[in-house]
Amino acid sequence: MQPNSNNAEKKPADRLLKSPGKRDRGPVNFKTKIAGYEGEIMAIATKNVVTAQRTTTIIQAVEIMTREGFRRLPLIDPGTHRLRGIVTVSDIIDFMGGGDKFNLVQVKHGGNFLAAVNEELREIMTSQPVAMPVTGSIADAVDIIINRNVGGLPITDAEGTLKGIVTERDVMKVLATEHSGRKVEDVMRSSVRVTGPDTPIGSVCREMVTCRFRRLPVVVDDVLCGIVTATDIMSYLGKGRAFEQLTTGDSAEVMGAPVRSLLSGELYTTTPDRNIHDIAVDMIKKRVGAFPVIEDSHLVGLVTEYDLVKAFAEG
Repeated sequence: MQPNSNNAEKKPADRLLKSPGKRDRGPVNFKTKIAGYEGEIMAIATKNVVTAQRTTTIIQAVEIMTREGFRRLPLIDPGTHRLRGIVTVSDIIDFMGGGDKFNLVQVKHGGNFLAAVNEELREIMTSQPVAMPVTGSIADAVDIIINRNVGGLPITDAEGTLKGIVTERDVMKVLATEHSGRKVEDVMRSSVRVTGPDTPIGSVCREMVTCRFRRLPVVVDDVLCGIVTATDIMSYLGKGRAFEQLTTGDSAEVMGAPVRSLLSGELYTTTPDRNIHDIAVDMIKKRVGAFPVIEDSHLVGLVTEYDLVKAFAEG
């Protein structure tokens, strides 16, 4: 496993953010709009990728992802560095009680969570991840992110060797240099699933997996009191807090804790009238993937990195 953090590497898009674009030209064809950035995706990709192997244990991977702040971990052959799979925060949530991968805990290990987390990643990984070639363009990455709803893409050469990774945040850094007249209310999701502070963590996992999303606002009487993300739940395991709940080792002890125990004091929100360029810059600076949208102290929507990438691409 390579020790370099994906976040430590400076990329061209980071510099571009310092001078937001002023070109208010109305609707622009996306291909034309980013013509200046066409070419190899490697210009904005992270090249020193933190990786693991198929034989790495689940708990080791969770600890790496928690420590580095990643939502995905490519799996390679140690000798050839060929891409063999990927494990994402969604896979971890599925394993922790959200979906079919929870069978590893319930069926194979009879509910013994401590035994299950020491299984190898090959048991829960995605074996054929969506990837793109080193010769791909930013436009190619945007197309895949939007149409396949994939938040991160490993990049491989002709031999299948892992050369980098690009995320929707990397792409957003480039697209957000363009001026936009659109506001949060134009692109946000106004129909938002929510949960309550006393909901068990296991129930939140199941809803995330079933509905295919990574975050749930936590509300009381329509008033937002926090937001819980798949990364928060993974960190509950990665930082060892989950094991504090254990007396018998049964998974029900881990996943029965209320979701309120995962909420931090830091909550970033936005309002419907803000420009999406400003929101994109705020998301990048604060290193968060979504902002709840608040109006008159009530939750009225949610805007995510995916929503912003899609909005900027549409012009």
